[in-house]
Amino acid sequence: MTLAVTSATAFAAEPPRPNIVVIICDDLGYADVGFNGAKDIKTPSLDRLARNGTIFTSAYVTHPFCGPSRMGLMAGRYPHEFGAPYNLPNAGLGIEEYNHQGIPVEETLISTVLQDAGYYTGVMGKWHLGIDPPFHPNNRGFDDFYGFLGGGHDYFPENYTATYERQKKAGKTTFNDYILPLEHNGRQVNETQYMTDALSREGVRFVKEASEKDTPFFLYLSYNAPHTPLQAKDEDLAHYADIKDEKRRTYAAMVHAVDRGVGDVVAALTQSGELNDTLIVFLSDNGGKEGAGSDNTPLKKGKGSVCEGGFRVPMFFHWPNVVPAGKRFDHPVSALDFYPTFAGLAGASVPENKELDGKDIWNDFLADRSSRKGQPIFALRHYATFSNVGIRQDQWKATCIGKRWTLYNIDNDIHEDNDISRSHPEVLQTMISAAEKWSHSHTQPLWFYTEKEGEQWQQNNMPNYESMFSIDGSQ
Repeated sequence: MTLAVTSATAFAAEPPRPNIVVIICDDLGYADVGFNGAKDIKTPSLDRLARNGTIFTSAYVTHPFCGPSRMGLMAGRYPHEFGAPYNLPNAGLGIEEYNHQGIPVEETLISTVLQDAGYYTGVMGKWHLGIDPPFHPNNRGFDDFYGFLGGGHDYFPENYTATYERQKKAGKTTFNDYILPLEHNGRQVNETQYMTDALSREGVRFVKEASEKDTPFFLYLSYNAPHTPLQAKDEDLAHYADIKDEKRRTYAAMVHAVDRGVGDVVAALTQSGELNDTLIVFLSDNGGKEGAGSDNTPLKKGKGSVCEGGFRVPMFFHWPNVVPAGKRFDHPVSALDFYPTFAGLAGASVPENKELDGKDIWNDFLADRSSRKGQPIFALRHYATFSNVGIRQDQWKATCIGKRWTLYNIDNDIHEDNDISRSHPEVLQTMISAAEKWSHSHTQPLWFYTEKEGEQWQQNNMPNYESMFSIDGSQ
C-alpha cells in the first residue's frame, strides 16, 4: 500500500518500500571493525555487508554519549533542543526526580512514523529513552520490544539474575539497571543466554515473524556491546588469545559476538527471502571509550569528546542492487538524516509540526554528492562551568575545548593536530556564528546524570554560551 507523503520530507521511493534494519553498537571504536581498519578483531559478517554496500567515512552521531545520541537518532533532532543533553541516570542511583523522565512525548519518533505508514516495528536490546509508561517503546511506535529499558546491562544472566534475586529477597526495592530482568513487551522474562546472543536471537525471531506479514518491517537492533562491563564468553575469548591486553582481548571477543549475531540476522533475512528488499544500516552510537579496550584510530580522543573520536563513527548502508556495492561515501552525514531519509523511502508522512534537523540524503547519496554543502554538523558536551563544542562543515572541523577555539582541515588532518585558525579566521568565525545561532534552539536540561551535575548547572548559571561564543576565534 502506498501512502501519502509530505513533499518537504519524503518522496515516492523507487524501488518499492524497503524493510529497514538499523544495527547500532554501544561505544564501538572507529577502528574496531574490519571494514574500518581493525587488524586484531575479526568481523567477517559486518565486513561482507560493508564490502557489498557503501561505507560512510564521515558519519556522525548527535552527541558523544549514548543516551542523547540515541534520542537524537530516533527523534531526528539534536537532543539539546528538547532537554536531553545528559544521559538518563541509572535507576540504582536513586535520583527519583529524574528516574521517571524520558524523551518528551511531544517528539514523534521515526518508529511511530514508520508504524503509522504500515510498517511492523521492533526494537531488540537497549532502549535508554525512559523507563516509565509514556516513554516505553511499546508506546513510542514499536510493536515488539525485547530487552532492557536502562542505559546498560550485565551480560551473563547467571550473574545478574542471582544478584537481582538476592537483593530482592533482602527487601530492596530500587535496583541498578544493569541487573534488572529483561522484558518482552512489558513482561519480565527469564533470559538464559549471554546478552549479545539473546538480542541477536530476538532479532532473528523478529525477522522471521515480520517476513510472514504483508507489510514491510523496521527493526532497531540495539546492542549494548561492547559497552562496559567488559564481559565475554570463553569461546569468544579463545579467538583472541594472542591479544595480550586483557581489556582489549575481552572487548574484541564482545565485538566478535556482535558480528556473529549480525550474521545470524542476515541469514534469517536471506532464508525468508527479504534480504534483497532490506536496507541495513550499521553504526555505533558514539566513539569507543578510551581505556576500555577500544581503538578509535586514526581519530583523536573517544567517547565523551567533541574531537572526531567522540562522535564520528563507523557506518555502512547495504541494500542489494540499490545501494552501490564496494563504494565509499566521503561526504559528511549525520544520524539526524536517518529520520527524513527513512520516511522518504517508506513513503511515510511526517507530522506537519514535527521539527527535524536532518536531511533526506537518499538522492544525493546515490549521486555521490553532499547533502550538507556549507552546512554544519554539531556536537556539544556540557561540563561544570563550560561546554565543549565540535563542528564539522565540508572539509573543516572547528572545536572549542576548554574555552579555546581551533580549526582544522579534517580532510588533510584527520587527527586534528595542526590548528589553522590563524590562517583562516573568517572560516572559523563563520562556524562559530553558526554554532551560536544553533544554541538559541536549546532548552534547559530535563534531567542530569547525577545530582551534583544538576547543582553545578544552577550554581554556575550554565550553559554560559555567551562566554563561549565571545571568545576570540583567532587565539
